[in-house]
Amino acid sequence: MADVARHAGVAIGTVSNVLNNPGLVADDTRERVLRAIEELGFVRNNAARSLVTGRADTVGFVIVDLGNSFFVDLARGVEEELDEHDIRLLLANSDVDLAKQDSYISVFEEAKVAGILLAPLDAPLDSARAARRRGMPVVHVNWPGDEDACGVVVDEELGGYLAAKHLLDQGLRRLAFAGGPFSLSAVAQRHTGAQRAVAEVAGARLETIETHSITVRGGYALGVEISSRPTGERPEGLVSAADALAAGAIQTMQLAGMRVPDDIAVVGYDDNHFAQDSSIPITSVGQPGHEMGRVAARVLYEEISSAADHVHRTVTLKPTLFTRASSSPSEVRSV
Repeated sequence: MADVARHAGVAIGTVSNVLNNPGLVADDTRERVLRAIEELGFVRNNAARSLVTGRADTVGFVIVDLGNSFFVDLARGVEEELDEHDIRLLLANSDVDLAKQDSYISVFEEAKVAGILLAPLDAPLDSARAARRRGMPVVHVNWPGDEDACGVVVDEELGGYLAAKHLLDQGLRRLAFAGGPFSLSAVAQRHTGAQRAVAEVAGARLETIETHSITVRGGYALGVEISSRPTGERPEGLVSAADALAAGAIQTMQLAGMRVPDDIAVVGYDDNHFAQDSSIPITSVGQPGHEMGRVAARVLYEEISSAADHVHRTVTLKPTLFTRASSSPSEVRSV
């Protein structure tokens, strides 16, 4: 704060007021102090216990959606790995809100955590990049790294390939891929994988249905759209970009009299916990959330403990197909 005050030509108390009571400071003075803060890269330290080391024995993890069990699995994996290094985990849920995501990054910076794990929205990562420029280690989770940060991802294209191939291996040839919007990179990559699987089988074709979301509500609309078609124009197999989308579609298709999987076989994605417990258990491509969390925490710890020698990289893990009743008549008989 003394550096900021000197740079802006004001008293330390004025800097404190700008940070804590900005209404007490004249507009031009406040702008001068804020410019000094930006130019000096000043971040206030709210963690008195880290004054000696400059870093707390904590790591912050910003998660995009704690309502999705995949991200809960990620957090558990992170916590397990950090426990082995006596580092505590601070968890924040951005709730699919970019402003909340950015604010939590700032909160963790101010707390002087040792590093930040970020499972981000599919959006620009300006706040994360700014934090890295100020010296904060940041590792992306479920998002690729770049020249300034590591990342841990799952091969989404392979996941889409496995989902479509599973349906093709059962002799189904009229498939549909549903998900959206396609501006979401994971949805686009899963679609590419499904296209690749279909291209390998003579006579097979893939219809693309872009949905407004990959939620249960989006699935309701998808199910209505498919069930309203004449029987011969319906797909035999559906690759859904998310389990929630698949669950909604199955519900409305059943209400319309369609039988799953006899009339249409369905494969979801993410292997959410509810996928196993649905009225018709949903076949799903599972991402190794727990393993991803452990790997991400391990990579972050490597950067924290040996920053000078650390080389940024992206670690890619493989998905797994879990076959259940929604895509296999034999599984229905055994349920």
